[in-house]
Amino acid sequence: MIGQSNSPELDIIFRSDPFTDTALNEVPKLRDRLDTLPPGVSALLGSGTAVQYDFNKATANDTKRIVPLALLVIAVILGLLLQSIVAPLVIIGTVLASFFGTLGLSLVFFRYVVGDPGVDASLPIFAFIFLVALGVDYTIFLMSRVREEARLHGTREGVLRALSATGPVITSAGIILAGTFSVLMTLPVTFAFNIGFMVAVGILLDTFIVRTIMLPAAVEIIGDKIWWPSSPSGGSAVLRDQVAETEPAPAR
Repeated sequence: MIGQSNSPELDIIFRSDPFTDTALNEVPKLRDRLDTLPPGVSALLGSGTAVQYDFNKATANDTKRIVPLALLVIAVILGLLLQSIVAPLVIIGTVLASFFGTLGLSLVFFRYVVGDPGVDASLPIFAFIFLVALGVDYTIFLMSRVREEARLHGTREGVLRALSATGPVITSAGIILAGTFSVLMTLPVTFAFNIGFMVAVGILLDTFIVRTIMLPAAVEIIGDKIWWPSSPSGGSAVLRDQVAETEPAPAR
């Protein structure tokens, strides 16, 4: 506990690791006790475990703001590009599936292969920013081509044509980008190794599983409804149906 300037200091030493969850959870309890000091006496709890507790709490609060905002912006951009409401929701679902799959695989690797007791609290949010930004690039590249092909050949044929046209490019870009981030794993810094591993694995997972299998399969299953409220040929299907109903039959 650190009081005002030139005041005495008291060091509190935990019997176990000061950066485990058990030790970090003691910080708010200790601060609650400091609130009961007599009038005129003030004390602050800082350094070490308290700093890490504040950092983890701030990171958690930032994550709750950044993730929804990023997904909302991406959904709006995709909605305008694809002229659809359903398609952005499906794409966001695949993005989240890719991220959580990468996070799970990485944590298992760090814990049981590398042997680390834990990871930095800011690692998930950094990985999310990298993976979502890179994954959405591939998604826009693929789905914009699907949209173009669907206007001419329908949704099913459009997906097949888009995959054959963009698949080699996405695969090559994914492999190169994963290799680039893998260079971070050569640095003797734990955080750099972790972020390099997560992003590399996430890009490969996104390239070979999500964008090549999951997303096309989802579009195939949903069919033409993926473009709702528009249609495969573009524009508003509801509006065109109404216009068709009001048009008089041609004279014979």
